Amino acid sequence: MTTTFIKTGDCAKKKVPGAGEVAEIMNQQLCGAKNGLGMLRWLGAGDKLDAQAKQNEHQLVYLMEGKAVITLDGKDYEVGKGAGVYLGPSESASVRHAGAAPLKLFHLVVPKLAS
Repeated sequence: MTTTFIKTGDCAKKKVPGAGEVAEIMNQQLCGAKNGLGMLRWLGAGDKLDAQAKQNEHQLVYLMEGKAVITLDGKDYEVGKGAGVYLGPSESASVRHAGAAPLKLFHLVVPKLAS
């Protein structure tokens, strides 16, 4: 097995209308990842990430920098650096920017493996 080092600062960022910017930092092309997609996301004022796990996947959204409001099951939670939310198959949540500084998220999407 080989080790792949990825300079995440060199990964291309894409603008997502209303949802800030995203850069894929773990995928098939970058490191041969077949069972997962890792992304960094940046949200500014007015931006929101709507995370929806499909029936056959798991998701993790982790706050690396900034403050946010996570809405889960219709309830808002004010959170900061170090907080996160796990979404099992068919679960959803939204993360919206709060506070003065930009919000940086790590977003991991992993398919549910057959048992």
